[in-house]
Amino acid sequence: MEDKLVTLAIHTYEKAQILKTILETEGIEVYIMNVNQIQPVISAGVRVRIKESDLPHALRIIEDHKWLSEEDEAETETSKTKKVLIPIDFSDYSIKACELGINYAHKVGAEVMLMHAYFSPYFPSAIPMGDTLAYQVNEEESVQNVLKRVQVDMQNICMHINRKMNSGELPKVKYDYVLREGLPEEEIIAYSKDYHPTLIVMGTRGKSQKDMDLIGSVTGEVIEVNRVPVLAIPENVPFNDLGEAKNIAFATSFNQRDLVAFDEFMEIIKGYDVHIHLFNISTSKNEWNEIRLSGVREYFKKHYPDANISHTVLDDGDLLIAVEKFVRDKHIDVIALSTYRRNLLARMFNPSIARKMLFHTDTPLLVMHA
Repeated sequence: MEDKLVTLAIHTYEKAQILKTILETEGIEVYIMNVNQIQPVISAGVRVRIKESDLPHALRIIEDHKWLSEEDEAETETSKTKKVLIPIDFSDYSIKACELGINYAHKVGAEVMLMHAYFSPYFPSAIPMGDTLAYQVNEEESVQNVLKRVQVDMQNICMHINRKMNSGELPKVKYDYVLREGLPEEEIIAYSKDYHPTLIVMGTRGKSQKDMDLIGSVTGEVIEVNRVPVLAIPENVPFNDLGEAKNIAFATSFNQRDLVAFDEFMEIIKGYDVHIHLFNISTSKNEWNEIRLSGVREYFKKHYPDANISHTVLDDGDLLIAVEKFVRDKHIDVIALSTYRRNLLARMFNPSIARKMLFHTDTPLLVMHA
């Protein structure tokens, strides 16, 4: 019986070739395959595939060779323990996100870190007294008083979690918390680089309350800059367990980056019984003709034979309006999509599709970096 092929890794083409050379010198047959089977052009990510019987030998070789960069090695080491980072601000919607994050962590066998970033209103004496400040500073409130108040709030959250775990309303998982002084978006991004979470779960306000925050949102900045997948949970979501989500939509243009992100998406939702709805974020008819869609169906049938996947072509016109109609018609519980890091000016003057969706929907949003 012929060995079936398994995917050992997905890398850039250059790194895939290095790995191929190393393995072949050890007598392991290696196949380099494009992630994008629709447009077979070697670019950002390719699959390194080997025979299943060679997998233990290949893994030992990879551990022995220091062929990746230090950053890649660090990520490999930390990825052994699954972690969920949950930034909170003690609001009702962040508590809901906290509960959903704990349920997810229990499902995938991860540990949880609660995080709160607090800002101390300190102004050095160099600021002229006549200058207008954005807000008034309570003269009696010191940095220590701010920290003390934050510690009390965090302890109350932990008591709330412990009560629910003891009553069975929440599963018991290993969790801890950390407090950081500084701007929330900056501290979340900085801490995630040290903590290496598998997923960041964040609460957001409802659509009607956040339309004016398109540029300044903490969650919006984190999904734009951070490389870790982010699950944004609006306050009006009717569930606190991802297991209750039965229909998850994945936005795609079927380019190389989207297909790599789809692999990450499938890893995140692994073990959940969901119907995956692919939908287009491009209205170009050339990208959505029947021949292309046929290729798409074949690709997913080959790589994800057990997944329940369908596709929908959105109506022409305004994308956000089309998405809202699609969410209603298909009873979508979560929207997933990929984004990529851009500079500050680009983020300010041309918000990404992910950021626009964050502020125009009351549906949870799962964002991955391609």
